[in-house]
Amino acid sequence: MFGIGKKRVPQREIVVNVESLETRVAVLENGRLEEYQVEHPTEKRIVGSIFKGKIQNLEHDLQAAFVNIGMERNAFLHYWDMMPDDQVQLEIEEGRRRRGRGSSRKGHISNEKIEKRFPPGSEIVVQVAKGPIGTKGPRVTANLSIPGRFLVLVPGSHLKGVSRKIEDEKERTRLKKVLAKLEVPENAGLIIRTAASGGRKNSLGRDLGALVVSWEDLQQAIEDQSAPSCVYSEPDLVERVVRDWLTEDVDRITIDSRDDFDRIREVAGRISRKSRSRIHLYEGDRPIFEHFSVDNQLEEAFRRTVTLSSGGCIVFDETEAMITVDVNTGRHKGGGGSQEQAILAVNTEAVEEVSRQLRLRNIGGLVVIDLIDMKPRKHQQAVYRTMRSALRRDRARTNVLPISDLGLMEMTRQRVEESITSTMHVDCPYCKGRGHVKSPLGMSVDIQRQIAAILRSRREEAARKLQIVVHPTVLERLRREDEQVLVDLQESAEGLLTFKSDPTKHMEFFSILDVDDQEVLYSSTNGQ
Repeated sequence: MFGIGKKRVPQREIVVNVESLETRVAVLENGRLEEYQVEHPTEKRIVGSIFKGKIQNLEHDLQAAFVNIGMERNAFLHYWDMMPDDQVQLEIEEGRRRRGRGSSRKGHISNEKIEKRFPPGSEIVVQVAKGPIGTKGPRVTANLSIPGRFLVLVPGSHLKGVSRKIEDEKERTRLKKVLAKLEVPENAGLIIRTAASGGRKNSLGRDLGALVVSWEDLQQAIEDQSAPSCVYSEPDLVERVVRDWLTEDVDRITIDSRDDFDRIREVAGRISRKSRSRIHLYEGDRPIFEHFSVDNQLEEAFRRTVTLSSGGCIVFDETEAMITVDVNTGRHKGGGGSQEQAILAVNTEAVEEVSRQLRLRNIGGLVVIDLIDMKPRKHQQAVYRTMRSALRRDRARTNVLPISDLGLMEMTRQRVEESITSTMHVDCPYCKGRGHVKSPLGMSVDIQRQIAAILRSRREEAARKLQIVVHPTVLERLRREDEQVLVDLQESAEGLLTFKSDPTKHMEFFSILDVDDQEVLYSSTNGQ
């Protein structure tokens, strides 16, 4: 029972499904899916891993080096990421957007300085900031960091700071005093994470102790291993759930694997007894995602068209570099208000759902949202503020611009790994990823054009018998609607045309055979 005037606190729970080929994590808020992550044990995740690599070559035009870290494609390393920088590291940990793509530092790093310090063949220790996406190799940086539960250890730095996401000034002051008393290793910095808010000094001290052990192991690996090699790896998704997601506002974590249940209870126990008590083992007969109604929500969430509760809808189209989102009123009836109010309601709900979908699908890069046109400037500002507020819960770095004169909202979202859609799906083998195939009318036009070309080229020869093999759907079009056109074509060229359907062929396939010579005169490449 909630008191009058009290705001109800959402119930947040994390559901973990562990299988041999896939681990899935869903974050639910009052039963509604808000975040989703997938990891495949057979496919190594390298984001956050640290490598001892070799400079393969320097590209002054790109202001970047390519580093061999032992993977299929060399890693990409900007010149301004080759030398550790405390301010850059603090911005990264706080989730702030770096401005000018390093332009503030670029002027201080000459090509000659880079060549002298990092000649091709020299070794360098780098951390993967972004995994390989599409045809691009991983993006790396020399600004190393080892995250813990409450702290981030920054090797090779003198930085000591508190994340700006902790906004309470009293808490910031308290944490700074705690930070000043922690014994930080020589030649290493320390950043207090958001999760440390309200944390006790002993908890932060234990976290620092674990980070120091990891740092010592990393140093030993760098010394012992030859380049290229991995010298530090991030824990798997199950452990990262406890480290990064188990905050005070999470009521419980439910997992369906006994072994992993014991493992994460042990990890949580290092944080606090209370954290350990919030982890539960699921032993039901139904699959855990089905029991918590996650599967149904996932099916709806990953559709191209997502329906809004107001009756409107949003349509997602994803390319390698950009995401476009189209907002439509759909079946929205307006609820008796003005048209302007109805449009405001749909756009407001749409941007909230878009921010949720970006998290669920793990998509990023440039995002362009085509909103329904709003004339009142105050409505545009209201939708913009709603989007900024919705994006605050996103773990990825985001930057959103006000609505343009064309009614477009442009934003960027940090891309660290492939989107869930691209990792879980492949292009349709039938349409080759286009999302559509030629219509029977389009195929009929192509077939007639090719027949006419062949008959013209053989006009001097005796009348030829041609057999055209097509998909049954196309043949139906030729018989019902285009028969007279083909008869006229046959008479004008003095040939004989016969048609044969083959249901095993692709909709866009057709071939033309010279019956007398048994020679294939044409075979389309479409659908092969």
